Amino acid sequence: MSRHKTKAIPGRNIRLADQIQKDLAEIIQREIDIKRAGLITLSGVDLSADYAHAKVYFTVIAGEPEVAAALLNEKAGWLHSQLFKLLQIHTVPTLRFFHDPKIVEGIEMSLLIDRANRPGSRADDPDEPEDPSK
Repeated sequence: MSRHKTKAIPGRNIRLADQIQKDLAEIIQREIDIKRAGLITLSGVDLSADYAHAKVYFTVIAGEPEVAAALLNEKAGWLHSQLFKLLQIHTVPTLRFFHDPKIVEGIEMSLLIDRANRPGSRADDPDEPEDPSK
């Protein structure tokens, strides 16, 4: 039996992902130009089992998601080095940034629900015009 084999610490992956999200959010808030990228909010971090890679999901307000993703992925190495200074772990994951459309989809779904629940709306057939004689 290998003496270097260790048991995984329960919940460590989640705690580490949360800490990375918190630290990255602070770095991005301080260092990334809002005029160029928009207001970036991190919505989640997925870590690989060996902590070598992290997928960082973000949303953006007042900016284009493609521009923000390109900027964040361009600065991923620098952000990695800043994380290395903050985190007290042996392996700091490489970072890849992905736009998270869930927030926008949620807002659109909420608007559709509100429209369907409005008095006098015809939720069963939105393409058919309403008959004013009814």
